[in-house]
Amino acid sequence: METLTFDSDDLDVTEDFLSRAYARMRIGSGSPGSHRARIHRTGIHSVSVDELALDFEMDYSVTPLGRICLCVVHEGTVRDHAFRGVEDSFGPGDVVLFAPPDLPYTGRICNARYNITMLDPALLTQVAGDAAGSRPVRLTGHRPRSAASARHLYRTIAHLRDTVLADPEMADQPLVAATAAQHLAASVLAAFPNTALDGLAADSADAHPAVLRRALAYIDDHADQPVTVADIAAAAHVTVRALQYAFRRHLDTTPLARLRLVRLAHAHHDLVAADPGTGATVTEIAARWGFHHPGRFASLYRDTYRRAPHETLAGG
Repeated sequence: METLTFDSDDLDVTEDFLSRAYARMRIGSGSPGSHRARIHRTGIHSVSVDELALDFEMDYSVTPLGRICLCVVHEGTVRDHAFRGVEDSFGPGDVVLFAPPDLPYTGRICNARYNITMLDPALLTQVAGDAAGSRPVRLTGHRPRSAASARHLYRTIAHLRDTVLADPEMADQPLVAATAAQHLAASVLAAFPNTALDGLAADSADAHPAVLRRALAYIDDHADQPVTVADIAAAAHVTVRALQYAFRRHLDTTPLARLRLVRLAHAHHDLVAADPGTGATVTEIAARWGFHHPGRFASLYRDTYRRAPHETLAGG
């Protein structure tokens, strides 16, 4: 897990830090008074979440980040934000894509407190791309499709920041990190227009039972690893969209929901076998199998096994 904190009122120092933390950039401010900048970052492999507070007005010009860069404005404004073909301004409550990974952008931040969430573009393809990975998924709009989808994405970012990344021991669990990153990528795809929406009808022809047999076998054999939907699709020799269609049509579920149930069964087995006298805990066993939210794990466990996980651990 990665963490860093920055606090300075020197513009040159802030420019140097921002260039190292994000991408090469030039900043400038003509506003009098304080130039204090405060930044706190937490991150795991392929995903980082930063909270920034700038107590002044600042122009910025940024080279391509090479990453999906999302912005949630808490207070203040971001004005005259521009990249190729887009010019916009953002205020409190807005959730936006700052720019595609391969494009530079410019703008002006005005006494703002905001969130920057960055993720590897490859995550989008892993979650929704084709099995061969030959068609990278791209976002085709910088604003969410609707206010509801923006709220859902914001809740996903807040959960990642406040639950997963707030606990280093939890974030360092491989399955927790992989699941959290995939959940964020799926929420981004659900929120923004993207190229993964094409070709759904064509993929329905591949939704036959043999696809499910190969996919289910792969899930069973690899539940202890950081599996992506694209991994399962590749093992089943179909596109991700065809895999998802097959699961909906024949099982009325999704590949990741099935993976979650298989991991739940492994967690149940470990709870039964564990000795609480040795220090084993429900939280530790749940995290081992990718469940980073103790309350949600307990609810799913009770729905499936008709008892609380701590009762199973205690041998009840």
